[in-house]
Amino acid sequence: MTITGLPRRDAALAVLRAAGTALVLDLAGQAVPRVLHWGAELGSIGDCEDLLLATMPPSPVASVDIPVLCRLIPTQADGWVGRPGIAGHRDGSVPHLRLRQVRPADVETRVEGGGTVRVDAADTDAGITVRTELRLEPSGVLRIRHEVVNEGPGTYSLESLAGLLPIGEHAAELLDFTGRWSGERTPQRRPLQHGLALRESRRGRTGHDATGLLVAGTPGFGFRHGEVWAVHAGWSGNHVHHAERLPDHGPVLGAGELLTAGEVRLAEGESYRSPWVYFAWSSRGLDGLSEQLHRFLRERPNHPRTPRPVVLNTWEAVYFDHRLDKLTALADLAARVGVERFVLDDGWFTGRRDDTAGLGDWTVDRKVWPDGLHPLVDHVRGLGMQAGLWVEPEMVNPDSDLARAHPEWLLAGPGRPAAPHRHQQVLDLAHPDAYAHLLARLDALVKEYRLDFLKWDHNRDLLEAVHDGAAGVHAQTLAVYRLLDELRSLHPGLEIESCASGGARVDYGILERTDRVWTSDTIDPVERQAIQRWTGLLVPPELLGCHLGAATAHTTGRTTGLGFRQATALFGQAGIEWDLTTCTREELDQLAAWIRLHKRLRPLLHTGTTVHADHPDPAAWLHGVVARDRRHAVFSLAQLTRTTESVPPRLRLPGLAPDLHYTVTVSPEIGIPTGFPPRHAPWLTGGPVRLTGSVLAGIGLAAPLLDPAHALVLELRAD
Repeated sequence: MTITGLPRRDAALAVLRAAGTALVLDLAGQAVPRVLHWGAELGSIGDCEDLLLATMPPSPVASVDIPVLCRLIPTQADGWVGRPGIAGHRDGSVPHLRLRQVRPADVETRVEGGGTVRVDAADTDAGITVRTELRLEPSGVLRIRHEVVNEGPGTYSLESLAGLLPIGEHAAELLDFTGRWSGERTPQRRPLQHGLALRESRRGRTGHDATGLLVAGTPGFGFRHGEVWAVHAGWSGNHVHHAERLPDHGPVLGAGELLTAGEVRLAEGESYRSPWVYFAWSSRGLDGLSEQLHRFLRERPNHPRTPRPVVLNTWEAVYFDHRLDKLTALADLAARVGVERFVLDDGWFTGRRDDTAGLGDWTVDRKVWPDGLHPLVDHVRGLGMQAGLWVEPEMVNPDSDLARAHPEWLLAGPGRPAAPHRHQQVLDLAHPDAYAHLLARLDALVKEYRLDFLKWDHNRDLLEAVHDGAAGVHAQTLAVYRLLDELRSLHPGLEIESCASGGARVDYGILERTDRVWTSDTIDPVERQAIQRWTGLLVPPELLGCHLGAATAHTTGRTTGLGFRQATALFGQAGIEWDLTTCTREELDQLAAWIRLHKRLRPLLHTGTTVHADHPDPAAWLHGVVARDRRHAVFSLAQLTRTTESVPPRLRLPGLAPDLHYTVTVSPEIGIPTGFPPRHAPWLTGGPVRLTGSVLAGIGLAAPLLDPAHALVLELRAD
């Protein structure tokens, strides 16, 4: 018996397993391995030859005379007419590669789960070798990257290179995200139909409207139900995500760097390595995906291990109005309520009285700070807090000493600056002199003030980015990564936040070298409920900057109560964006109590499993965090709009251990919301109540009737 010309004795499979996920690769023959299965753990595979025979599809009708198989790098040589795994050419020639393995695949499995597969394939006539690496992590997250090597004479122009996997043929819906400034991660759904569903970002950064996570799933999948597959490009420059289904083959998901014309031209001996593309599968809906992705990030060696400090950032407190007496008074009150890290935002450097000038001149403005920042930093440290500083190293104002002295350092063609954006142009970090200058200035700042933290901003898209006469986003992104890595190596204790006019650079590429992301520039808690909810699919709470501000939000003008603001900011790395000198004594006391609550819950919030109820009332969201041993949990009911129900549906709390008995209490630091109508379930005032996890999940608790923009926080402890 043979299978597609393969003798029985050569049949071979690579099987990797971890966290209920399995990857099965068909290694038979010389072709690039095909993906036989990615999804649920299968147990015993059985006879290899029988499995290959049973799963070999027929040849498509009125198409090639061979089965069309989803290989790790699908090409037209395999009959693949969908989006190719690789595309390029040699000055117009060899536009189609015929890749064949040049040595047996290297397969390593791990006792703790997962493993690695390495495949080297080449088209010797074209002079191109592609090295593929797959890693199934113990978390169940699968990641893929490719390296393309030009081993032939002349230049090879690489146009695209994707990490790609097949998904279940029963997947019927797609979920991805769009957004805008102060409205990041807005979900959108559509059917998964025949054709290509393509999302591209050409912004030069991840973007407020970034796909983030492209999810395919069974009809009606939610947080707690449905089978789902997801892909994420771990890259901070231009990128692409796609889903495709054609009559010739089942659906696939893919992602990678988006390369523009002439951006990657490989001379003989040169190579290009793609960013990691991350895949996750779950039979338990979106919460299952986030559990895998959060675990993967938490298992990284560079994941923050110390308690995440409560932050006060000065931006919405003082903006550009930097006065030592005002800022020291703000620091005094921050320390009083329990803040652990004080961050001085924009406005401290030369000529920076508004956002039109000074960017790029990273020296302290002596007119505003005659003694430098030492008086403020020393005062902050004397109060027991860490000190942090805002910077935006990748950008420059044309009205700056740097731009006037070095116009050749702009990321633009000579005499062709990009359209102005927030009065900024982009500094070409791939220019060696610009890079060296910037590293020296940042190193000097961190050294002089012994900074603990940098809020690293990035406030514009990279339009018409040109480096050394060619498209420049790829080189710029690598240079930013190198700059962050080198600065961190010089200052191992330094922590860095990825901020990009809010949440426009949230991806696994930037998170390899930063310690948290600024989730959004809006801290309006109603907007933040959605932004944090959906960003939290990809990023665990301890890496999400979640701050509260004044009663009236600066970005929207909406006024909300302190309790709702506190409940919203509790579920992340908590912080404050508020001029505390305007607070009443009662408000300061409430803030202090809230920070004590956050610090007490921090070990749970920053290590536990994030859960969301598929709550039947769209006017209210129910979510929480459950400890790994499931003996401790905290939940929030957030009323977003007025419900149409006279009696709201019960609160069914997911993720608990069915047989454990939990005592449920209302967090007194947040309190029971009051308002009109003040109709609360009896257990809220007559409790606490003690029930099993199965009862709390299956029957639930009677819900209060809350006004919009009010929240309830519940804490659960098992006996």
